[in-house]
Amino acid sequence: MNRETLDRWCERGILALVLAILVFGPLATGAVRPRSFLIIQGLTLGVLLLWGARFWLNPRPQLLWPPACWAVVAFTVYAVLHYLNADIEYVARQELIRIVIYAFLFFAILNNLHRQETTQVIACTLVFLAMAISGYAIYQFLTHSKWVWYHYVPHDFNASGTFISRNHLGGFLEMILPLGLAFMVASRLHVVVKVTLGYASLVILAGIVATNSRGTWVSTGLVLLLLFSVLLFHRTYRLPALVLLVVLLGVGAYYLPKTYPIQARLKTTLAEGGSIEQDCRAHLWQAAYRIWQENPWWGVGPAHYDYRFRQFRPAEIQMRPGWVHNDYLNTLTEWGVVGAGLVVAFWALLGLGVLKTWPHVRNAPRDIGKPRNSTKLALVLGTTLGLTAILAHSAVDFNFHIPANAILAIALMALLSSCLRFATDRYWAKVVPWGRVLASVVVLAGVAYLGVQGWRRAVEYVWLQRAARAPSFSPAQVACLEKAFAAEPMNPETAYAIAEAWRIQSSEGGENYRELATQAMTWFERHMALNPWSGYGYLRYGWCLDWLGRLDESRPYFERASQLEPNGYFLTANVGLHYVQAGNFAAARTWFERSLQLSSQDNPIARNYLEIVNRRLQEAATNEISAKLAAPPDSPGIGLKPAVE
Repeated sequence: MNRETLDRWCERGILALVLAILVFGPLATGAVRPRSFLIIQGLTLGVLLLWGARFWLNPRPQLLWPPACWAVVAFTVYAVLHYLNADIEYVARQELIRIVIYAFLFFAILNNLHRQETTQVIACTLVFLAMAISGYAIYQFLTHSKWVWYHYVPHDFNASGTFISRNHLGGFLEMILPLGLAFMVASRLHVVVKVTLGYASLVILAGIVATNSRGTWVSTGLVLLLLFSVLLFHRTYRLPALVLLVVLLGVGAYYLPKTYPIQARLKTTLAEGGSIEQDCRAHLWQAAYRIWQENPWWGVGPAHYDYRFRQFRPAEIQMRPGWVHNDYLNTLTEWGVVGAGLVVAFWALLGLGVLKTWPHVRNAPRDIGKPRNSTKLALVLGTTLGLTAILAHSAVDFNFHIPANAILAIALMALLSSCLRFATDRYWAKVVPWGRVLASVVVLAGVAYLGVQGWRRAVEYVWLQRAARAPSFSPAQVACLEKAFAAEPMNPETAYAIAEAWRIQSSEGGENYRELATQAMTWFERHMALNPWSGYGYLRYGWCLDWLGRLDESRPYFERASQLEPNGYFLTANVGLHYVQAGNFAAARTWFERSLQLSSQDNPIARNYLEIVNRRLQEAATNEISAKLAAPPDSPGIGLKPAVE
């Protein structure tokens, strides 16, 4: 077997692995869980190894390097530098790993999967995958199923398919629908394939409707409007586009009036007048703006919004948001003006590439005066509109933080960037001998880094899963958690879990309760060092001091905890417990009342202890009055004079 044959097999291997990533991610609930993402990370290592081999198997290796690549490199370098200065190393590193994987996949797809036959395989695979997931979503919608595989997901009158959230299913489908429609109308595929693509697109559109996601509906409506605007003004595709438009309008006019959940959603939206006043997103955005002001140029750090949010939490929001629910604000908050500027530069360069490519793909080739369809046009149009859809949807959601959707967008970006070769050959770069060495070093460095990090995360994940199955707060669970911490000693959540287990064991009493409390304090100190923005570390450390009778030392920790999360109902209630321990019932009542103001539901600590505190204060007041009435008239401190002198 010669080198060219091996090179072709490597290219096919890269295609197979990329398809596996694109298919597995959505089916694995968006690859948001550590185990699913570790599988994607392993598949990416395979892609890199095969790509590295191609540099030496191909006798004349070339790199396709459009201008957008420089923005990708710049942002990746910026991400590395930002990670090195992050407050919470562990979460910043996990975010950096994702960015490195996305960057490598972008370059690998761009340089290995740009052949027309390959792009057709990718497009058809994505469309049929989306059709299958849409079918599952339609089943959920019609049967009111609350299950996603074996995960229970409570939702009414909407469907999330193989994703946990309907909005993320919508983000996935809206990126693929334009691709299916464009290939059906404009490509040069066989008529049977085009008919199948048309049917699949209708199923995808039905899946989008079943999500009941307003953001998905708006972004889908926008790209459909753009799609038909382009096709109707193109002589070759005017008639099929018109027929398709009539079919879609007819199906929608027939089914939508008969679907109660859709009607209810539309009525709610119209009643609100398109306002977001009743939506918690507005509060999350306001908090994001305040966090961004902490460090406007550089941002607060990769994946740090969720941790910094607690300090700026609005009283109306008592949940843990995770992300801003607006990818633009999320980028600005975590990466600052510099990072957001690099992202904008990438999109601008990508858009300029589309403008440069469009004239070369819009006019279809002719055979003796007869116009023909163009797969190039279908690819450019479908990928452009798919990315337009996710950009529109990102104003109200965080699809780019769902790995499956982010990787799909990366694949579309790479395919779209590769189309610039239709306009010019100037972006092809011949790889000289020293360039092969440099490229191999970069690829091998990526393999080594991702491999080591993947192994550490896998070992940690295994022990965390064993800890989850062990009895809560038991010595067996602590043993598993300590092994997880040994594999990944920078995870503040593991340190907190170990400390909490020792604290609970100490609270159960026994002769060695002091020793257990001291061990808990040691782990809480580690947690606070690894995550300086965690109010609960300070809160529990102060609890341990109270438990050991060191009340004078605990107050600064409770004060720091309340500073880091001033509007958290649970933390506020626990600060009230500290004042109960100190015997300051008046102060405790203030904290319990504040906690109930923040959340009157599912707040038993504040509700129950407020009754106890009020009773104690009432008893103290009654005893004081009784003492005054029983005291002799000349008793000091009473302030009463005898009636007769």
